[in-house]
Amino acid sequence: MDNARGHRAAPRRARFPEPLNATPMRLLSRAFRATAVRAAVACLGVLLVAANGCSIRQFAINKVGDALARGGDAFGSDEDPDLIRDAAPTSLKLMESLLAESPRHEGLLLATARGFTQYAFAFVDAPADELEEKDFAAASAMHQRAKRLYLRARDYGLRGLEVRHARIAASIRTDPKSAVRRLAKRDVPLMYWTAAAWASAITLGKDQPDLVADQPSVEALVDRALELDEAYDDGALHAFLISYEPARQGARGDPASRSRRHLDRAVELSRGRLASPFVSFAESVCVQNQDVKDFRALLGRALEVDVNARPDWRLENLVMQRRARWLLSRVEELFLDAAPAPVPPRP
Repeated sequence: MDNARGHRAAPRRARFPEPLNATPMRLLSRAFRATAVRAAVACLGVLLVAANGCSIRQFAINKVGDALARGGDAFGSDEDPDLIRDAAPTSLKLMESLLAESPRHEGLLLATARGFTQYAFAFVDAPADELEEKDFAAASAMHQRAKRLYLRARDYGLRGLEVRHARIAASIRTDPKSAVRRLAKRDVPLMYWTAAAWASAITLGKDQPDLVADQPSVEALVDRALELDEAYDDGALHAFLISYEPARQGARGDPASRSRRHLDRAVELSRGRLASPFVSFAESVCVQNQDVKDFRALLGRALEVDVNARPDWRLENLVMQRRARWLLSRVEELFLDAAPAPVPPRP
């Protein structure tokens, strides 16, 4: 089947990150950690102590930031993605407001980078993919918005890294492999979310040479993170690399084999309870290799994941299972000579 540009329909783009292809990225397992009640109480607390002097006010702001950064899993365990879509911006703007008062709060910088990356993928970027065939102009506008959100997340991540490593943001761009040697295991969460957001922005900004030129920075961050803590967050780094390996330049061996190794490790570390690694491999590798049989098998495994087995991953799995069903509905567009297959209904 041909698309509007006269070329065979294929994956709209080769996505780098794991959160962005289908991960991703511990997509929503810890998303937007503050509940509305906690946020309201926290804001009230700040207002009550604001008049007692700058030092007390700053102390209160930092305490609120700590609570937001740690948070719970009230959002990640929710079974209603639309509800979280509507609620998340309030939490994100609250975190930005607190960062305006406490700009070097490391935990809050991490939470904000993570939150904007997750929100951009789940509620802007992925829905734009689904809309593209029906309304290309509207989908393009959504993708541009997603790119801006990813860049905002990247910048918060880089600010977080600079809290402990002065001027590292500039050095990551100019000499990334040397720069990341300064980073340690405790930096891995910021490294991961910065790389995930940055890679996603690059994927959506292929018409911006300056942005595309940052790909070595992404690669250096994720490779160093893997070296420091390969099991981070139940396999998040391996899930990221499933989608990244096909785009890696100058690496030895078959990219699909490297991605397969990351898939196996991601599934092992998550105990098969995450749909995202299966979706990521199907979308980024099976389509490229025109392997429709493996494509269907992996998406079938994604749909078999019990969303209640890990309640804190429920929302992420629901989002990724939706993407699996959407991909299955496009088999005839993505593969030559592929017979249509029924798409499993949502439970």
